[in-house]
Amino acid sequence: MLDYTLTHWMTFLSAAVLLNLAPGPDMAFILGQTARHGRRGGVAAMLGVWSGAGGHVIMAALGLSAILATSALAFSLVKWIGAAYLVWLGIQALRGAGDGESTATPAAILRPGAIYRQGVLVSLLNPKVAIFFLAFLPQFVVDGAGPASLQLALHGALIIAVAALIEPPLVLLGARLAGALRGQRRLGAWLERGLGALFIGLGMRLALSGRS
Repeated sequence: MLDYTLTHWMTFLSAAVLLNLAPGPDMAFILGQTARHGRRGGVAAMLGVWSGAGGHVIMAALGLSAILATSALAFSLVKWIGAAYLVWLGIQALRGAGDGESTATPAAILRPGAIYRQGVLVSLLNPKVAIFFLAFLPQFVVDGAGPASLQLALHGALIIAVAALIEPPLVLLGARLAGALRGQRRLGAWLERGLGALFIGLGMRLALSGRS
């Protein structure tokens, strides 16, 4: 059971690395929270995104992601909620930059628990991620290697494990850069504006996206 060839693992792990390096709302959120709140904020965002990705893996293994792929209503509902949430995060960032204060001021710091919950929602409310897992994971299901749901869950969990190797160094690097710029109020305000614009742009792109 769950016996795969070396070629299978090399192909899958290569794809998983490229997947985790690709820019998107999840990575933007993690790096954005790292820049705003330092290492603790970045770690909380990262754990939240991983939890949301775990939800997508479970849905794919149980076949629930197929609902988003086949139902225009379900896809649109989740898509618009996710897009609105990203835009809301962007507006909050723009408002935080309005006073020209540094992004690391105590008033701007969110508790790690709040950042974690935001990360979960950013990941879960992106139906494109659900459909991607639904399209990506079945390609690595091998006949005779075990139940399909177990194979889907295994490969999905490994994608998150690869993320656990790639993303922490990025968070640490981002936290160092943010620390070096912490005293630059004007630069911090422009960084906050840039992050706000990025989240709004990602929300708009998600709103305009289709299921394909």
